[in-house]
Amino acid sequence: MIDTEGLTKKFGELTAVDRLTIHVDEGEIFGLLGPNGAGKTTTVRMLCSLISKTGGSARVAGYDVGNQADSLKIRGLIGFVPDNVGLYEALTAYDNLDFYGKLHSTPEARRKENIERFLKMLGLWEKKDDDVSTFSKGMKQKLALARALIHDPKVLFLDEPTANLDPEAAKTVRDFILELKGEGRTIFLNTHNLDEAQRICDRIGILNTSLRALGTPEELERTVKGRATVVQLEQVTEPILDALHGLSLGEVSVERNKVTISLADPEKQNATVMDAIFRAGGRVRSVNVVGSTLEEAYLKLVREKEEK
Repeated sequence: MIDTEGLTKKFGELTAVDRLTIHVDEGEIFGLLGPNGAGKTTTVRMLCSLISKTGGSARVAGYDVGNQADSLKIRGLIGFVPDNVGLYEALTAYDNLDFYGKLHSTPEARRKENIERFLKMLGLWEKKDDDVSTFSKGMKQKLALARALIHDPKVLFLDEPTANLDPEAAKTVRDFILELKGEGRTIFLNTHNLDEAQRICDRIGILNTSLRALGTPEELERTVKGRATVVQLEQVTEPILDALHGLSLGEVSVERNKVTISLADPEKQNATVMDAIFRAGGRVRSVNVVGSTLEEAYLKLVREKEEK
């Protein structure tokens, strides 16, 4: 649904995005994760045909970014929630959505249906006749989401959709995003919120001007060494230790009746470890995976860029 090949944007001597190559599948939630100034917003604005690219290529739903005719088609099939929502505050919530629906030439019946549907989904239906100037930041963010969806876009671009929201409003927005994924929409999400990315993204790209890593949250976690499985046993015996050493999966250490096995991929290798322990007569009290997290992977990858 979204493809870039060497996508680059320069502002004078400053390179904001450097040779970005990614592929986003239809129906996927893809997160672009990075610090402030990493090029996330610039990337989205290029993909939405709001600013020109300097080099490389990009396609959204089969249309070429940078081609004038295709750019108009791209704008018609996407929804975009910027970091600054830019609503008409003198209008009511309903009139804001109705206005944008008309801009997209959405038929009246469908427009009314979508306005009611999305305002109800976001908990704003009772506020539909209130001026937006009376809304909190969280309510405005929800309304901006509804606005981006009023014409039933295939692709949704979200730039920091939960920034500065309270936990309840942020959860409402995250749940709403997951509902949209369930409808088959493709969602491209910019964030520097690690917890948010881990909760809702199918895959994540870590960007710091250039792409530092790409994969599922679990795959990115495995880029940092130090993961281990900790098994609390009723008793550690020689047969158990012999069985674990015989697997040659990683370093094995013992502290009283607790065994720690360093593993490259605990989620896949734990079954083998447990089977070896049971066959050796071990009785397991608890099993925990400890070590690297998405946060550790993110910090490692971002710092690698800064140190170069």
